[in-house]
Amino acid sequence: MKILIVQQKMIGDVLLSTMLCEQIKKNIPNTNVHYLINSNTEAVVTNNPYIDRIIFFTDEYRNSKWSFYSFLKGITRENYDVVIDAYCKLESMLVSLFSKANVKISMDKWYARHIYTKTFKYVRAEYSNVGLAVENRLKLLKPLIGDLKEVASPPKVHLTDNEILNARLFLEKNAVDFYNPIIMINILGSSVQKTYPLLYMAEIIDHVACQENFTILFNYMPSQLKEAKELYSLCSSASKAKIKFDVYTPSLRTFLGILYHCHALIGNEGGAINMAKALNVPTFSIFSPWVEKATWETFKYTKRNVAVHLNDYEPLLIKGKSSKELKKDTQKLYSKFKPLFFKEKIGHFLDSLILKKNRI
Repeated sequence: MKILIVQQKMIGDVLLSTMLCEQIKKNIPNTNVHYLINSNTEAVVTNNPYIDRIIFFTDEYRNSKWSFYSFLKGITRENYDVVIDAYCKLESMLVSLFSKANVKISMDKWYARHIYTKTFKYVRAEYSNVGLAVENRLKLLKPLIGDLKEVASPPKVHLTDNEILNARLFLEKNAVDFYNPIIMINILGSSVQKTYPLLYMAEIIDHVACQENFTILFNYMPSQLKEAKELYSLCSSASKAKIKFDVYTPSLRTFLGILYHCHALIGNEGGAINMAKALNVPTFSIFSPWVEKATWETFKYTKRNVAVHLNDYEPLLIKGKSSKELKKDTQKLYSKFKPLFFKEKIGHFLDSLILKKNRI
């Protein structure tokens, strides 16, 4: 059986949907699994043993109708038996349509029902501790596998021994002391609406720095250097002494190697949090007020993954508002999301997972 799984979008989405590839390979013998993703998310699926072929969707297909049409005709020639569309947007709908597969599965959208042979409505209430983002994806496998038992572990990022070793050598070259716990701070989100205010984040970093003799690393993209420097300037002198600001790599794959060696990742919820979970690195996530915690707080059954949301502390500020309304008021709501609310929780997180372990 030849199966195409379509998951364009962000890194976190692509990483989570590798669970579909894994479950298919484990439950259906002799399957050939292809995975269609955006080219900039390749790093999180490299070396994944449950994917037989990665197909990249590039900007060329968005910018040229002819190139996109040629790509779609290539999908037709693959003769897929099954297409699972975990993205369900116009591009992926056309991929599903052109595939000519006998079985086409996706989430239920009224304007796309004629394309698919089976659709599922989004679950809005959690039935497990894995998060709605996981639950809704796993539902797509039901026509092929039936009801799955609860998936107990996050998807994995598969690093080679050389990648792990090279990351350690890179850190040592940059004077990172492996005798002290290494804490990665996800200092910025993927947008302004997903970024905890820098002044508040500096307060969080100062709080982390005073807990123990940690080494602190910043995670940011080249385009975010200005904001990273601004955040650094807001930190206390004591914190700056522990921050290795120049420990930075622009490659996502080498970033994953560095993250592998970290004892925890703290900061804005997003792709980096999902990558840390995939490397079994403990996470403390700060959610944007407009992002649904129930959807993206994945694998919360373990104390290794902790998350906070404004709704946990000031529910009346969130109650009755749509996602669109919350997004519009993000900055105002962020200003209400004081570090004082969860400083103690961060302290408990670090103490239970890192400090106690180091004292043994």
